[in-house]
Amino acid sequence: MVIRRLLRYLIPHRKDVTLAFSLLFLATMANVANPILIKIFLDDYLVPRNFPLQPLILLASGYVLLLIINAFLGYHQLLIFHKVALRVIQRLRIDVFGKVQKLNVQYFDTTPVGVVVSRITNDTEAIKELFVSVLATYVQNIVLIFTVLIAMFILDAKLALFSVIIVPLLLLLMNTYRKLSTKIYHRQRRMLAQINAKLNESIQGMNIIQVFRQESRLRQEFAAINQEHYQASLQSIKLNSLFLRPAIDLLYIITLIVVLSFFGYKSFNFPIQVGVVYVYVNYLKQFYEPVNHIMMGLSELQQSLVAAERVFELLDEKNEVQVKQGTDDPQIREGRIEFRNVTFAYDGVNPVLKDISFEAEPGQTVALVGHTGSGKSTITNLLMRFYPIEKGEILIDGVPLEKYAETELRRKIGLVLQEPFLFAGDIKHNISLHNPEITLKDVQEAADLVQARGFIEKLPGKFNAPLGERGATLSSGQRQLISFARAMAIQPKILILDEATASIDTQTEELIHIALKKMRQGRTTIAIAHRLSTIQDADLILVLHQGRIVERGTHQELLSLGGLYHKMYLLQQGVS
Repeated sequence: MVIRRLLRYLIPHRKDVTLAFSLLFLATMANVANPILIKIFLDDYLVPRNFPLQPLILLASGYVLLLIINAFLGYHQLLIFHKVALRVIQRLRIDVFGKVQKLNVQYFDTTPVGVVVSRITNDTEAIKELFVSVLATYVQNIVLIFTVLIAMFILDAKLALFSVIIVPLLLLLMNTYRKLSTKIYHRQRRMLAQINAKLNESIQGMNIIQVFRQESRLRQEFAAINQEHYQASLQSIKLNSLFLRPAIDLLYIITLIVVLSFFGYKSFNFPIQVGVVYVYVNYLKQFYEPVNHIMMGLSELQQSLVAAERVFELLDEKNEVQVKQGTDDPQIREGRIEFRNVTFAYDGVNPVLKDISFEAEPGQTVALVGHTGSGKSTITNLLMRFYPIEKGEILIDGVPLEKYAETELRRKIGLVLQEPFLFAGDIKHNISLHNPEITLKDVQEAADLVQARGFIEKLPGKFNAPLGERGATLSSGQRQLISFARAMAIQPKILILDEATASIDTQTEELIHIALKKMRQGRTTIAIAHRLSTIQDADLILVLHQGRIVERGTHQELLSLGGLYHKMYLLQQGVS
């Protein structure tokens, strides 16, 4: 149950919660006691016109003191509830963020980034209201309702019984509202997530949007999503306007008419104390006001529960990074790679790799070439264990890939992508990634190796030079050189280059080719390349077509075959 799961987050704060509830109970008692003092004043002093100074001062002092106590206790219980709520949401957000870090890459292929962000931010913020407002409000008002009922029974059992009879009607009203509002709030949260997703997509692709003049289309799409969110919000307002305060106020007025009619009828035969009438009317108001607060709190409660469902849905996501199998702790020492009859489909239906088999010996460079969609990047994704293997087997140093710990794979495999990703921070930490095992000297040596130190030393602050988000202050070539240095700083046994020279200009590429030769020494390299000129010295070239290896060999061997590789080479050389 969602609410039970949410309440578990209160267990570490049970002492604070207990204190807050105790203060809440005492404040409620003080609130209920005040009308009694007014009754005493009306019946014992005002009606008989008896005004002794000392008792009246004591009565007034008691009334003011109860107001002060109520305010003091109310302030402190509210403060404690807010502190606990903030700690709970802090813990919940950390849990969700930690879960996101464990999710498999496959999850992000089908889930927009904005939807994930919405669950971590908007949905957890909505949950906060459950602990700040709803929980305290419900407890306080339930205590107040029961206390008022007891006092009403003491004053007049028949009238109190009438108040109890209408409770099932109130419960029916609450249950109807809950059922109707759940669907509306689900739609509302879903639309809010889509708004975030569209915002994220638009900001990330702003240069493309402006270049291709897509502003109008994106604005229309964003407006359409906002319109759906508006419709859901309007439905919520209509439902609240019907079921919350107006409905309760109608019941209150009907009950008040019955109570006053009862006292009026009774006054024809028996004397009625003014204080009793005042107290009963006051208690009747105090009975319905908490009911109103509870009904109003239902709106926040439903929103919190819907948001919690979405958050727990993410926390319960099964598509996590694969964990190693078995109790052994194998180490990658040589970097020998073997694919055995590997078949894989992203959607589980249409395979993008079909019966792939090859070997890469330690120190060798194996290049993957082929047209777009032939399966080159999928091979490296499987080797990095971003996706589970459906059929076949991948071995490193003769050990199945799934038997390696995640930390061992990430420590021994270096990856350079076509589009480098840099974090906001400085150059030094973008290379070391805050790894305590990588010293400044290691960072500098890695930068030297990939020919990056020259431009770094010219920057203000050198290796401490600040970088904006995604390294926007650097050129694409400079960003790629830093990603090269990052890969080499861990001194991997296996190096994966996914079209790594695509973002580098011709002059820089010449330097990179020199660096690549140094980088490949003593480690197994898997290189994806579109430009065949960059992999002519590879020990083995695999030519992929529609998910299969159709040719394999060295550059000269493949040219002599006169097959697909030969045609690709001629096309790139400009020969028809």
